[in-house]
Amino acid sequence: QLQLVESGGGLVQPGGSLRLSCTASPFTLEWYYIGWFHQAPGKERELVTAIGSGGNTYYTDSVKGRFTISRDDAKNTVYLQMNSLKPEDTAVYYCNARRLVDYWGQGTQVTVSS
Repeated sequence: QLQLVESGGGLVQPGGSLRLSCTASPFTLEWYYIGWFHQAPGKERELVTAIGSGGNTYYTDSVKGRFTISRDDAKNTVYLQMNSLKPEDTAVYYCNARRLVDYWGQGTQVTVSS
């Protein structure tokens, strides 16, 4: 079974940056569609951004121009570079890998606050 581990979350001031990582084992992520979701307290989990095996990307409107998703298949890792962070970005961020079935990581907390 595919295992996903997120890292890189933390506390950052508004306007700051964080880079999240999602590393998979024991199988390669190469053929998976990878998404980053976030879930704020009391709200549903929402798709933020995604990347296909061919490198095509999707961004929800609220993060366009601020977030960048990328993948390094050699390292079996997908990254989420988050710039110009806002308090409304505060949430638990989850990595998802999809190929017929969904696999989820445990999540990493991102808190944007002064």
